[in-house]
Amino acid sequence: MTAQDGPDHEQVLEWVERVATFVSEEWGLAPITGRILGWLMACDPPAQTAGDIAGAIGASRASLTTNMQLLTSVKLIRRFRRPGERNVYYQIEDDAWSKVIRQKLAAFTAFDELVAEGLKLGWADETRAARIRSARSSLAALTEALGDQAAARHRLTAGRDPSHVHNLWTTRSSCG
Repeated sequence: MTAQDGPDHEQVLEWVERVATFVSEEWGLAPITGRILGWLMACDPPAQTAGDIAGAIGASRASLTTNMQLLTSVKLIRRFRRPGERNVYYQIEDDAWSKVIRQKLAAFTAFDELVAEGLKLGWADETRAARIRSARSSLAALTEALGDQAAARHRLTAGRDPSHVHNLWTTRSSCG
């Protein structure tokens, strides 16, 4: 295989399985959810029917239903019909991953507000207060790291085609 040919089908399926493992272990979702996401990121054509997806990842169409509804409801994938066709197609949203990042950041922000409320309770026990402050400082470190990465990304992409720049969001931080 050459880089121009791209990966063979088995390599793609192995990668899809790694996505499934990640989604299951890191996000607590069913492996089939990760397989669907992995397949929809890698497939050609990008729009697939439930039958196409089921055949590609080796799942029954019935087992896809709940997971497709979940992914559609959180707007990571979209469901649509082409004019004049009866088939329903699914395709990963162009902004799926920025949505995931925004959702995670919103959750961290909400938790930081909750932690700040906890600090205002007037703890007499310094040990308990220290545990709450630790959560707050970890969230502050994450915010700072993300800000640093965003600034570095901006410096790297200023005046360039961003498709040639390493994606800093894929780098795992020590906070995670």
